[in-house]
Amino acid sequence: MFDLYKLSEEHEEIRAAVRDVVENKITPFAAEVDADSRYPQEANDALIATDFFAPHVGEEYGGVGADALATAIVIEEVARGCMSSSLIPAVNKLGSMPVIIGGGEEVKQAYLPRLARGEGFSYGLSEREAGSDTAGMKTRAVRDGDGWVLNGVKTWITNAGVSEFYTVMAVTDPDGKRGNNITAFVVEKGDEGFSFGEKERKLGIKGSPTRELFFEDCWIPDSRRVGEEGQGLKIALKTLDHTRVTIAAQAVGVAQGALDYAIDYVKERKQFGKRIADFQAIQFMVADMATKLEAARQLTYAAAAKSERNDDDLSFFGAAAKAYASDVAMEITTDAVQLLGGAGYVVDHPVERMMRDAKITQIYEGTNQVQRLVMGRKLLG
Repeated sequence: MFDLYKLSEEHEEIRAAVRDVVENKITPFAAEVDADSRYPQEANDALIATDFFAPHVGEEYGGVGADALATAIVIEEVARGCMSSSLIPAVNKLGSMPVIIGGGEEVKQAYLPRLARGEGFSYGLSEREAGSDTAGMKTRAVRDGDGWVLNGVKTWITNAGVSEFYTVMAVTDPDGKRGNNITAFVVEKGDEGFSFGEKERKLGIKGSPTRELFFEDCWIPDSRRVGEEGQGLKIALKTLDHTRVTIAAQAVGVAQGALDYAIDYVKERKQFGKRIADFQAIQFMVADMATKLEAARQLTYAAAAKSERNDDDLSFFGAAAKAYASDVAMEITTDAVQLLGGAGYVVDHPVERMMRDAKITQIYEGTNQVQRLVMGRKLLG
């Protein structure tokens, strides 16, 4: 029987290295990125320069070959300083995992080295009427000679317009069995017939652009097909088993950032002649926040190790980590605002941004209600 996970010295060295990058190159711009709803280019450049842009890419494709736990730590540490920036390594993994899981060597060689060098990768699964019900998608891909013609719209696509590559799921057999009639393809930013909608105006993660993808007679060669025809949805769902761990890591990171800031604040703020940290009510709040955060971290790391090993129960652990950590992040960031009182409600302090940013972790890559469906089905067979 092996351990659920084990943090090595290398993992802790990675954490220290990322934390240094975040504190010096990313956090100083986080408030501005949020206020201006602009892409965190400083973070993008710093992550590329330090090989944290897409750390999961294997060494055989020019990457550093970080394991799933190390990648989760990278995302956690970036989210601790700036949630928008943490979506850079997180979405690069999400967009490329279908290629890693289901792609042939030709498509891997075509795109993974370029991702490792700093060309981003997004994920095109959701549609407005096919969010939780992914099998209900309408985007079509029709055979055309030695390629395919794509038509349709994808919605809620993270880092759309910034990423160079997009893994897109489309129906290739409209008369086929539901769920077994979808195929995955890689679309490039410059492909003719491929365009982007306007940026969504969002509650949080404002530095990460979210747009629709439009396909109007967009022709792509068959060499960009990922996996076999009809296997796209299976590849997509297997991808989410792995990448829900990254959302849990984001949630842990933003919660840690909020708790750290709140602790520093209550140790300095005075009322009734003493630090508010000396009041038992405050101590109990902080204790509960830290306990839940550590439980979320342990579950997330265990799920990351299962992702690396591709364990049979990954679907349960990935969903559980994502659901629990995101619920905890929403609670901790809200409590951090409460601990700062009126100060927590203004943009002079980062906890209100962290609370807004944390909310999305309960929604994307499957709402937490869907996560509980995934867990329940796994448990009940």
